[in-house]
Amino acid sequence: MTLRAIDHVQFAIPVGGEAQARPFYGDLLGLTEVPKPAELARRGGCWFELGAVKVHLGVEQDFRANVKAHVAFVVDDVAAITARAAAAGYETRTNDEIDGVERVFIFDPFGNRLEFLKPLSAPQ
Repeated sequence: MTLRAIDHVQFAIPVGGEAQARPFYGDLLGLTEVPKPAELARRGGCWFELGAVKVHLGVEQDFRANVKAHVAFVVDDVAAITARAAAAGYETRTNDEIDGVERVFIFDPFGNRLEFLKPLSAPQ
């Protein structure tokens, strides 16, 4: 067996959080909401995609935000996503350049931590 790719990542959201999630995952991140299969749609939550990037939001009854565990997305412009998130009222935490990578942590409306990074130089 060989791992070939990650199909999607999933974050937990509280019950009824779908409407609050859409501006963050759709508007801020530029992901498109896609329909969930009918069998899964009954559970709540919502799915977003942009090319190969797939983010699933699942409803969790005893929701607790992921403030340490996170996914890291590669972006073209860390400063731009940081500015847009801050202007929209989302919490951001910048990190100094570490190992040639510029990064920011942005928290979704529920407190889940997401990382956005850009390598500052091409790998050798």
